[in-house]
Amino acid sequence: MAAAIALAVTPLAAETPNRQALVTVVESQQDATVKALQDWVALPTIAAEKRGTPEGAEYMRKLALDAGFQQAKIIPTDGVPAVFATLDSGAKTTVGIYFMYDVKQFDPAEWNSPPLDAKLVDRPGEGSAIVGRGVVNQKGPQMAFLAAIKAIQASGRKLPVNLVLVAEGEEEVASTHFDQVVAVPEVQAALSKAVGVFIPSANQNRDGSAGITLGAKGAVEFQLVVGGETSDKYPKTDIHSSNHARIESPAWRLVKALDTLVADDGHTPAIDGWFENVQPLTARQKELIAQSVKPDAEAGEKALLGVGRWINDEDYVTSLERFFSQPTVNIQGLVAGYTGEGGKTVLPGRAEAKLEFRLVPNMTKDEAVTKLRAHLAKRGFDDVQVTVSGGYGPNETEEDSILIRAQKRMFDESGVPYTIRPRNAGSWPGVVFNGPPLNLPASQFGLGRGGGAHAPNEWFLIESTNPKVYGLDEVTMAYVDYLYALAEEAER
Repeated sequence: MAAAIALAVTPLAAETPNRQALVTVVESQQDATVKALQDWVALPTIAAEKRGTPEGAEYMRKLALDAGFQQAKIIPTDGVPAVFATLDSGAKTTVGIYFMYDVKQFDPAEWNSPPLDAKLVDRPGEGSAIVGRGVVNQKGPQMAFLAAIKAIQASGRKLPVNLVLVAEGEEEVASTHFDQVVAVPEVQAALSKAVGVFIPSANQNRDGSAGITLGAKGAVEFQLVVGGETSDKYPKTDIHSSNHARIESPAWRLVKALDTLVADDGHTPAIDGWFENVQPLTARQKELIAQSVKPDAEAGEKALLGVGRWINDEDYVTSLERFFSQPTVNIQGLVAGYTGEGGKTVLPGRAEAKLEFRLVPNMTKDEAVTKLRAHLAKRGFDDVQVTVSGGYGPNETEEDSILIRAQKRMFDESGVPYTIRPRNAGSWPGVVFNGPPLNLPASQFGLGRGGGAHAPNEWFLIESTNPKVYGLDEVTMAYVDYLYALAEEAER
């Protein structure tokens, strides 16, 4: 089926030389690519659990060398190590590639098949897919990219661009030490030669349309803790609940602190000075959001999210403007005392909330953390411990940057419909490239489909039954075409 679909899809970027020969190579290596992806999924690299480190970094280094990078080395950090690799093809143009080799945690009991088995399953109406933790976020798209550069070399030609790869192992804990990687002189010098940096992604919808994003929100993850470890007015352990008559409750104290972080509506951030640097949407950004709305999309999105209405019963376009433009203060989890079956008469000795900020231009991580601490201190919450586990600011790339021009050109030439959105409401550390000292365009790119990132039964499409939707071979060829398009755009 792969060969038939590859021919049915209109070729992207007709300028790719002798493209059909590359299609043949990609198809011939599909079994090996699928096996390599399954093997990668089978290795659990989970920064939050300190699982699969440093093995994950060494595995990533070997993947880079196997793909044809001439050198790949492990870059130590104060946390999980990263990988830096270069491929010099003698081209005039250099492109930066960002990988993440870590994945989210998982509970096998919530999955239909073991999350590390990477089984091929049938998805009715779509085709066959691999199910496994990290397969779409981001090991599947990344493996397709590696397959693309293998195919170019296996066809007896040189890559149209030089590549600089940086792969971190802490993206899923908000890239705690990634700035240390890019600050290494050798890494920074190599990246400074690039025309931009992109992260491989699966950005195709079920109808075959593609998505282009011009940035992403930033993210800061942290914990608030109240208990015997933060003040002697709280018990060191859980004690009998009758003592609440004379001993303060860490749980109530944490609830009171949390309540000050948002307005009475429960969602508008109320941290002092929170909005003073927030950059509102421009007229062009609002236009892009409105243009991205498809008929009946709202009903499908509500069904996917399991909700019946948006905040304030807003219309769909207004909800999307909020989605892409509003910074957030979110409680990920809240734990204190006994949470098992039935009741248990205890006064908790500890209460913890896991939170995250989503930041928009022109906010910064340091600004957000400083304002949070000042906000709590002003209200006397000196007994609330704030621990920041990771984070970074938002990133933004101009619509006329080389990365975006190459994407638009590919889609326009091939007839792939696409929308442009001002930013992704999710996050990736593109600001590390986008901001000083590199000041490079940073973007996401990729076709193909998948879902379930951070959730059970995560999947990535391998063989598509819809000619408009790309399977693994077509996704791989899209990366081939994109590299050629970038080389041509750089010479214009």
